[in-house]
Amino acid sequence: MRNPFRRDLILLHAPAINDFRTRDAFLGPVADAVPSTAIFEMYPVGLTSIAGFLERNHYNVEIVNLAYRMLQDPDFDLERYLARLSSPVFGIDLHWLPHVQGALSVAEVVKRLHPDSRVLVGGLSASYYHEELARYPFVDFVLRGDSTEEPTRQLLQALREDGPLEKVANLTWKHADGSVVVNPLTYVPADLDGVDVPAYGYLMRSVFKYRSLRNLVPCLEWLRYPITLLLTARGCTENCAICGGSQSAYRSICHRQLPAFRSPEKLAADVDTIASFSRAPIFTVHDPRMGGMSRAKRFFALLEVRQPSNEMVFELYYPASDDFFAMIRRSVPTWSIEITLESPDEGHRRVNGKWPWPNAVVEDTIARALAHGCRKLDVFFIVGLPHQRYQDALAIADYCEHLVRRFGADGRLRPFVAPLGPFLDPGSRAFEQAELGYTLFCRSLEDHRRASLNTGWQQILSYETDGMTRGEIVRATYAVAERLNDIKHRNHLIDDETFQGVSARLQAARQLLAEAGQTHRFSHAALELANHGTMFGDDELKWPVRHAFRVGGTLMRYLLMGLVHETGHTAARLAGRYDGAALNG
Repeated sequence: MRNPFRRDLILLHAPAINDFRTRDAFLGPVADAVPSTAIFEMYPVGLTSIAGFLERNHYNVEIVNLAYRMLQDPDFDLERYLARLSSPVFGIDLHWLPHVQGALSVAEVVKRLHPDSRVLVGGLSASYYHEELARYPFVDFVLRGDSTEEPTRQLLQALREDGPLEKVANLTWKHADGSVVVNPLTYVPADLDGVDVPAYGYLMRSVFKYRSLRNLVPCLEWLRYPITLLLTARGCTENCAICGGSQSAYRSICHRQLPAFRSPEKLAADVDTIASFSRAPIFTVHDPRMGGMSRAKRFFALLEVRQPSNEMVFELYYPASDDFFAMIRRSVPTWSIEITLESPDEGHRRVNGKWPWPNAVVEDTIARALAHGCRKLDVFFIVGLPHQRYQDALAIADYCEHLVRRFGADGRLRPFVAPLGPFLDPGSRAFEQAELGYTLFCRSLEDHRRASLNTGWQQILSYETDGMTRGEIVRATYAVAERLNDIKHRNHLIDDETFQGVSARLQAARQLLAEAGQTHRFSHAALELANHGTMFGDDELKWPVRHAFRVGGTLMRYLLMGLVHETGHTAARLAGRYDGAALNG
């Protein structure tokens, strides 16, 4: 009898650098503005949708976040752990390029330990570099596109039944002689309601089925701060020059002409699911108006019925009126806004395609949001934009001070800055169009892999612009961060401890820059300081969370009933034991 838990596919998320625990590298502030560390341990949500879809189609799929396991446990032995695993196929995500070295290293180790298993790679970066990836001897398959749930099912079925690989949609593979075959990229679904993404139900059942929570934790601080997200679409209506997830990038890499949206009903159902286990904030990816106002109104009408207790965080791509913010206020008791403005220079924003409206329109939107009760409004700026010069970067701090003085009296408006790095996204207009002003030091996948092994982030950066060299980008990044740290402190947006912590880490980073080229090894203590939190304090981006997790009777019944389908056991009888129970933590 076939083992009901025998894995058909194990999905592995690699760290950015496979030997990061023994390598002394000055990685810089490339991850300060995201929830993960510079090892980028947060895995793409597409892993969950693939796993959930396949499990509904009678395949056993386990997700293992190797990056988290290595960060969380200094004694975690990667090779020993991988050697114990067993699956006919191992999948490795290469969604964003910072994972290139780690993903390739893990793929090589898996193939050495399990020579009879197949190694599958997927993600946006994998799709862009699919033919180069397939030529590595330790990669068997690359699945292309932004929606590979059904193509993965087709591949597993073909392997199980010894069927023809030529019929698997979106697949790049190779013959026995090593020649690469590129199947047509034909699976591009028009909407996403056929899959759960993120697949929160799969994640909760998987904890029980595979008896591991640690393998599924998305980032180092998640158990303390379990922020979740709603993915509203794959693809984008916007065409920002530096974004590998832009309209033109999706068209080129994924053959997607229009975004594929999730229905408001599916999004509202996700809010219910998240509320069953978490009280932490829910971040909504994409402006809720990106699919049109009628879709946005339906979504907020569903939220209004629910009045979610979780704080909701919304991105804005466009200016917004009183009517829009009044709709949010009616629907969501506690809400915040994020605006990625990127530059105070209106000309630079027009070139980049991000918020191309005048600053007066931007500030009017901020004023209206705050007037309608927005609890926190974050505004993000970037160093490394097209045509941005050193003095233009420094002007970010001046504009932030203006915003703080105009709106910051009650502390709700918070400005942030981060560098564009470590790599320029392949497929973005900036990567493909020289006239936008970028000089690229990395073109191929192998170029990026080698660059990631440099010891300093000035050498890891894959580009310079017509406005700044790599050295100027690094120096400008720290100069703006220092001024912004001072502005926030003077205006009582951060306390003394946060201010002093950022100042100390900035000093350590600048010392490492001064030592670059003079020594072969950096001080480990200095690296610990300089590799995170130089742009702002560790908790500045976070929203307050009290009693982060919630586990009640409804959730327990849901988990146990899910196991019935997976195992055929009589777990349903156990569900009654949790009827009415509530364990709130």
